[in-house]
Amino acid sequence: MTAHLAQLNIAAPVAPREDPVMAGFYSDLDRINAIADGWSGFVWRLVDDGGTDATSLRPFGGDIMVNLSVWHSVEALREFTFRSGHLDILRRRRDWFRPLGDASMVLWWVPEGHRPSVQEAGDRLDLLRSKGPTADAFTFRDPFPAP
Repeated sequence: MTAHLAQLNIAAPVAPREDPVMAGFYSDLDRINAIADGWSGFVWRLVDDGGTDATSLRPFGGDIMVNLSVWHSVEALREFTFRSGHLDILRRRRDWFRPLGDASMVLWWVPEGHRPSVQEAGDRLDLLRSKGPTADAFTFRDPFPAP
């Protein structure tokens, strides 16, 4: 099986989208998504019915936002996350998002061409939270090789 890397991260915003405290996050979102879309190793990301981003989706209820995407490899996602304009957003995450107190990001391997559902992604996050890093649900810190 040729595998791709799926990733989910969730976040709880400190305020509604319209609140001025969130302006810095939302004003940069299109630019960051464009960088991701053009990044070497990017495959797919979840978007809402508007087709631009998934920030309006709340599949886990409450105010929990989701980011779900697929990449060619851990290395490709790591490069985008830590070596692009995304790093600036990551550094400011505490300005816009509350700590969740538990794992909020999970990685797992999917067959090439597979687009994970939000339910599948949530199940992987639950697995990571309950069992720690395994070949079925892991993190950047404890990655597992592609099958």
